[in-house]
Amino acid sequence: MVVSAPSGAGKTSICRGILRQFPNIRFSVSCTTRPPRLGEVNGKDYDFISAGEFRERIARGEFVEWVENYGQFYGTPKKTMNAFLNQGYDLILDIEPRGAKAIREHDPRGVFIFILPPSLSELKSRMSLRGESAAVMERRLQSSLDEIREALWYDYIIFNEKLEEAVDQFRSVYIAEKSRRDLFTERIEAFFKDELCLTASDKVPQARRANPEE
Repeated sequence: MVVSAPSGAGKTSICRGILRQFPNIRFSVSCTTRPPRLGEVNGKDYDFISAGEFRERIARGEFVEWVENYGQFYGTPKKTMNAFLNQGYDLILDIEPRGAKAIREHDPRGVFIFILPPSLSELKSRMSLRGESAAVMERRLQSSLDEIREALWYDYIIFNEKLEEAVDQFRSVYIAEKSRRDLFTERIEAFFKDELCLTASDKVPQARRANPEE
């Protein structure tokens, strides 16, 4: 599941709520060159690496997707993503729209979810709580508007008006996607094979029961 949202929409809180409910879901930790924010843990929120190392990994083709935002690099490691999937886990990837498009080209089986705040005025209010300068906030707001315009091609839209309701909507998407027909092709085919076997066995005449008087 690829999740995108403008900064301040509450994406992180929603994803944490889903991870608490479903032990079979893992969060794919991205790499970034930006410094950690207060409270962020290396290896849990992001793998914080140098710009030089990031460029070396790009050259080695280690990222499924990568982008540059505000002079900092962000990327999804192939190794991390494939390791979880090969172990049978479902996966949440926190990626902005440009990276999400790259993921869609790489794996069309992905489920793409865009999270929005209740309104633009609410988004601006949440951004103001970060204590950034007016110029930085204006730049972030414009970037968020560009991201929001990309929401139209996503599979699902969740408006985060109340956190619990938004988590519940995400939960509903996940449960519904787990029941998609194309995930059960082999199991459906097994039903038909069983039917053929049962039909064939019904046509085989049963052995006559021995009659002691004959």
